[in-house]
Amino acid sequence: MTTTRHRVAARMIAALGALSLLAACSGNGGGGSGGDASSYPDQNITIVVPFSAGGPTDTVTRMIAEPMAAKLGGKIVVQNVEGAGGTVGAGEVSQADPDGYTVLMHHIGMSTAPALYKNLDYKPLEDFKMVGLVTEVPMTVVARKDFAPATLQDLVAHVKANADKVTLANAGIGAASHLCGLLFQTAAGVKLQEVPYQGTGPALTDLVGGQVDFMCDQTTNTSGQIAAGKVKAYAVTTPERVKSLPDLPTTAEAGLSQLQVSVWHGLYVPADTPDEIVQKLSEALKVALADQGVIDQMAKLGTAPVPAEDATPQAHRAKLEEQLGTWAKIIADAGVTVS
Repeated sequence: MTTTRHRVAARMIAALGALSLLAACSGNGGGGSGGDASSYPDQNITIVVPFSAGGPTDTVTRMIAEPMAAKLGGKIVVQNVEGAGGTVGAGEVSQADPDGYTVLMHHIGMSTAPALYKNLDYKPLEDFKMVGLVTEVPMTVVARKDFAPATLQDLVAHVKANADKVTLANAGIGAASHLCGLLFQTAAGVKLQEVPYQGTGPALTDLVGGQVDFMCDQTTNTSGQIAAGKVKAYAVTTPERVKSLPDLPTTAEAGLSQLQVSVWHGLYVPADTPDEIVQKLSEALKVALADQGVIDQMAKLGTAPVPAEDATPQAHRAKLEEQLGTWAKIIADAGVTVS
């Protein structure tokens, strides 16, 4: 009798164990992924910005966070994780639990890091799923307000004649300002003295203060300084003029058509995140980008949300694949690497 009871008990324990294992597998969304898509989100979502607070990428992230959270029915917290041209924050997110609660906002640097960093500990196309593109921010070529060149053509002539004296500021290797600076030097056929900073904030501060000569930076960071007359602006790096800066010519109009670059931004999650959660995030992103408040805020900073068809994982992945190839060649030709 006792033996029979023990056998029944053992069978019940084994059955309960099997049910628990089945529930755990189901809760992971299948395929070894994490996160319960049916109840997502039931806790705060963190969007990691791999750059400093107050910078262009941080600004864009905070614009969309509130309307995305409203659509998802939860709360979004923005966390700044700086370092190594955005690779520290991106690396942390690549290793995060694939449950949809850790999201990355990154810019063009996601496509340049593999060419710049030889010991990069993640692969953009393999270690992440793309959620959708957010915006493409134009860049501006700006200088201290008392810098001698009056036009972009004057600037090119001046830097060629004074290459050993002119200082070109940027926010560090791999930053958008650094990449734009590389393109400028290639287009102008000159090698300049670069002055790297820990972010565009301090670089722009020194530019306004006259400590450095000129730089490339995003309109989200320079529009206010240009409007206030604190810097001299030469051109925007896009094919068309920017509505918020109507008097500023394009680089093509100003005689340097080879210098065209925009800083595209997108959202990412770890690669094993369930597709159902990725889709929820993508739909929330589309809602945020259609929000009139977001549209108005972006317009003031010289940019705009991408069309709805680009705020998708498919469009985002296609963009990343294309940009990885483009920047690999540019960076190889420039001979710039980080050990």
